Amino acid sequence: MRTREKRAWAEPFKIKMVEPLRVTTRDERARALAEAGWNTFLLHSEDVYLDLLTDSGTNAMSDRQWAGMMVGDEAYAGSANFYRLEAKVREAYGYRHVVPTHQGRGAEHLLSRLWIKPGDRVPGNMYFTTTRLHQELAGGVFVDVIIDEAHDPNSLHPFKGNVDLAKLEAVIREHGASRVPYVSVAATVNMAGGQPISLENLRATRALCQRHGIKVVLDATRAIENAWFIARREPGHAGESLADILREMCGLTDACTMSAKKDLLVNIGGFLALDDDASFEEARNMVVVYEGLHTYGGLAGRDMEAMTLGIDEARDEAHMTARIGQVHYVAEALAAEGIPIVQPTGGHAVFLDAARFLPHLPRSAHPAQTLAAELYLESGIRAMERGVVSAGRDPVTGHNHEPKLELVRLTFPRRVYTQAHCDVLVEAVCEVWDRRHEIPGLDMVYEPKYLRFFQARFEPRRKAAEAVSLGG
Repeated sequence: MRTREKRAWAEPFKIKMVEPLRVTTRDERARALAEAGWNTFLLHSEDVYLDLLTDSGTNAMSDRQWAGMMVGDEAYAGSANFYRLEAKVREAYGYRHVVPTHQGRGAEHLLSRLWIKPGDRVPGNMYFTTTRLHQELAGGVFVDVIIDEAHDPNSLHPFKGNVDLAKLEAVIREHGASRVPYVSVAATVNMAGGQPISLENLRATRALCQRHGIKVVLDATRAIENAWFIARREPGHAGESLADILREMCGLTDACTMSAKKDLLVNIGGFLALDDDASFEEARNMVVVYEGLHTYGGLAGRDMEAMTLGIDEARDEAHMTARIGQVHYVAEALAAEGIPIVQPTGGHAVFLDAARFLPHLPRSAHPAQTLAAELYLESGIRAMERGVVSAGRDPVTGHNHEPKLELVRLTFPRRVYTQAHCDVLVEAVCEVWDRRHEIPGLDMVYEPKYLRFFQARFEPRRKAAEAVSLGG
């Protein structure tokens, strides 16, 4: 009797409500793309078939979360939903104090203003766009101290999010511990391809920082995903619950910023959580100025209730295994076709290596931006550039940052798409791969001052060349 191979994952839910998807023609997509300046962020959502732009706020909430929305206490002060959220964060993450914010960048803003002084250096395991910008706006300078393997898409290191302790020590030695307010540690490092950090490395980072009197801050946005990888890849942690690993991670840090729109399965929301009493009092005062009263932080009571329930659902093993399993299913299918992706596969997205996908394009032709646009043109699937455009410019020199990684992120919203959608995605990427040598690249024709990847506009290089030749 033949033994059938068992599937690695299946969705641990059934579908109760559906939202129709619109299928467009190539001509319709070409018009939409031109109107959007070849920037997938500027496309109208109604023109998108599968939306893999981000997993931020695009998740499907559960029946329990929707029911929780009905018990929102919308009192301006002292909302009951805040106190339930506060208690749940204390239980799940372990920090003593919680300041709600409208989303993660609200927490980043508060933290940066709270702890950074002009001229400070803020080491971190690779930059993230909004995090670095808030650090710079507060007068700080981000310094990358991630291990070298994180910049190599072919490296199979299981924890490419790890901090390079020698690099960190060098920053402290060069600038002095007094000019390093904290080390910014991200779980499942986004810009490296959703790569996790190990508990062993986090412990070593904590110990080094304690010797120098430096705080450690966790970007906990996808920390539960990181816990899943620790349970499967790090010796000594097999069989541990996600809840226990999460608490251990947070226990090695002084504070965390949270965009609840990722791990916690909500459409809006975030928080800053910390232990220090004096810092909490200042943050609670600042949130009134920038977000809202300290018991709602820019959120409706119903959103805080959905977030509270999402913390429990996110720590469920079956949910997280299916969530990450979907990502790995697509990654394995693409790799089998010889399509270059970041290895090993991370938690929230498959990252196409645009530099190897379009090797004929120089960085000045924005390969990742080009590939994201071409994928939409081919299929109506929207993805995100994570390369030279996202990296932005050095605030002092004005020169473009040129990260070693030039990636397109295919980001999976939680509990939204099915395996059939995954198969359609694989086919679409293969179609673009087959005509990759015909793709001309893009020139940037409009660049906003901050976070340019959101609103920049581009033109295909052929069109730009024709405009110049005609005196345009």
